[in-house]
Amino acid sequence: MTIFLILAPYGAFAFLMLVTSATVSLFAGAAVCLAVIALDAVRGRSLKILGVGSAVLFIGVGGYLALIDPSVSQSAVKLVIDAGMFLVALSSMLLRHPFTLQYALEAVPAETAAMPGFLRANYIITGVWTAAMLAMMLGNVALLYVPGLPIWLSLAIAFAARNSAVYFTKWYPAYRTAKYSAPPALALPKTN
Repeated sequence: MTIFLILAPYGAFAFLMLVTSATVSLFAGAAVCLAVIALDAVRGRSLKILGVGSAVLFIGVGGYLALIDPSVSQSAVKLVIDAGMFLVALSSMLLRHPFTLQYALEAVPAETAAMPGFLRANYIITGVWTAAMLAMMLGNVALLYVPGLPIWLSLAIAFAARNSAVYFTKWYPAYRTAKYSAPPALALPKTN
């Protein structure tokens, strides 16, 4: 459910970009971001770097299109959004607070969060998301600067990058748990 809420603003933005203007898509994405932030606040959860960064990015680019230059192409808007999200993710790691850490701290017990590899695991997961955002950004760059490139190729890159990051986010914590946790007492062979 958490991953769905995290990705909901981008899903709304991407879907609406196919059927309406970039400005409407951006403001709809911002509205979904703000709704997720409000839901977190109602549930007593912390304000998330990714949610706030996304809302600011959607509102900023939407405001630019609405007030300054509505003629920016949809491909350029997608590129700016992907570049902005890449910078949010990269900045969170450079500031030594990977954005996935906030979500992880709310989902695991305190003893798990205190384990030595917990922070490193969050850096790795954030790094995978940062790489996925870079791949999406490069797909949009290719769409803008390579004439005749089919739009489905950019969509396929974005889909593959996002789904790979989602899969890794689900797989990696289970892998680390299996690798570094002690086996259950009943799983040990009996000694005679």
